Amino acid sequence: MNHIKENFFEDKLEDNASIINPNEGEKLELNTISITFKVTSEMSNDQLGVYEIFLPPMAIGAKLHYHRFMDETFIVNEGILTMQVGDKEYEAKPGTVTYIPRFTPHGFKNDTDKTVKLILIFNPSQKREGFFKGLYETLNEVPIDPEKYLKLYNKYDSFPIDTSNMIPIRE
Repeated sequence: MNHIKENFFEDKLEDNASIINPNEGEKLELNTISITFKVTSEMSNDQLGVYEIFLPPMAIGAKLHYHRFMDETFIVNEGILTMQVGDKEYEAKPGTVTYIPRFTPHGFKNDTDKTVKLILIFNPSQKREGFFKGLYETLNEVPIDPEKYLKLYNKYDSFPIDTSNMIPIRE
């Protein structure tokens, strides 16, 4: 029998860092919303997802929903993001960090005439890139199929509070 002696006293160091520069990463354009994948589920072994979002004037990022298995963090870099948490709304100015633990109803939108730039972090990431790609497909269909939208939401750990008002478009 071949026994490989494991060293319990020394760490094995590796060079596995990822450096993602500005304007790098896979980019999706959802109508007028731009999403760039910075740290993906594949890179982080599903532990972390980091996404850069450009939310144009009067755009809705997501209506009120919650997650069961992941936490979400918003970091506003430019503009004013309107955050809804439960039944309250507040303005998140540049530099604001909003941590949304699982089972916390939340939504976000841009109610201003300037683009909002933010970083969105999911932990764990749960292959969130598939959600964004499915969203791209679903929201580009005319008309938008609410059943398909809900199926996508549920597959990727997102649960709308009101299924009759879940599509992220202004009435």
